[in-house]
Amino acid sequence: MIPMEKWRFTKGLCDLGRGCWAYLQPDGGWGWSNAGLIADGDATLLVDTLFDLPLTDEMLTAMRDAVPAAKSIDTLINTHANGDHTYGNQLVKGAQIVASQACLKEMERQPPDAFIKRVENWRDYGESGALIYDLMGRKFDFGGIVNTLPTRTFDRELALMVGDKRIELINVGPAHTCGDVLVHVPADKTVFTGDIIFVGGHPVMWAGPVDNWITACDRILGWDVETVVPGHGAVTDKRGVREMRDYLSILRDEARARFDTGLSWVDAAEEIIADHFTHWIDRERIFVNVNSLYREFDEQADVPSVMQVYEVMAGWCWDHGHTHPAN
Repeated sequence: MIPMEKWRFTKGLCDLGRGCWAYLQPDGGWGWSNAGLIADGDATLLVDTLFDLPLTDEMLTAMRDAVPAAKSIDTLINTHANGDHTYGNQLVKGAQIVASQACLKEMERQPPDAFIKRVENWRDYGESGALIYDLMGRKFDFGGIVNTLPTRTFDRELALMVGDKRIELINVGPAHTCGDVLVHVPADKTVFTGDIIFVGGHPVMWAGPVDNWITACDRILGWDVETVVPGHGAVTDKRGVREMRDYLSILRDEARARFDTGLSWVDAAEEIIADHFTHWIDRERIFVNVNSLYREFDEQADVPSVMQVYEVMAGWCWDHGHTHPAN
């Protein structure tokens, strides 16, 4: 494999060696996801698409220019249902689209139209709409997106061949979302993690439980892997996986301690956000994460909607350097 020191977190295609590539999008924050390409002979497999059609088209062009076999992608894996990993699916013409059953169900429940409507009409959704527009709406072009669903699904594990190369798909969800798939390439000691791993930025726990996510990190750490391509952030190795595991463990324990004293999830999040992982981007995601943990701790608790959580997050963001789009 190519030495770690040669990997740079710059936009574009990163050659990992042995027929594996990562497509990287700094700074790795909201919507700026990574993707991957695996090739062997004339066979190709793409790991995820990007958040809009122009970005996905740019990525596919770069892959075709660098890898002749990528002119026709055989298989597309969606690691999970979030739009920054699926909204470009329609551009991968003729490919078999593979995902977990849980991912398919989530994509059916949450089609792009609903999100795009909120972006386009953000003023109708109060402060939560303003924050969604600030974080994602003004940075991406959501025109023309069609909900292009997986054509093949599996439950927990599936093995595929790319040429003579064995690819192992493992559904470790629910964790980040309802169905999160690791794409393991044993012969190349490489794993594409989707959003099970973030590097240099706070993850976001839409689903949980957190212990599933920690177990997923342990699974990666137990493999003979040297190269870890995260869903967001720079290419890493097991150090990045350990950092994510530490983050999740610390966050769980800090939230639990505050839950046990009767502190609200909002007050708990405000305390934790001030004291932990302050050097990572997207600190506001702690509000989502603490809310998810509190729901784990008390299954009978009233669950605020996602938009209500965004509204709480918005107040913190306006006070910490984000510019309100109405200003």
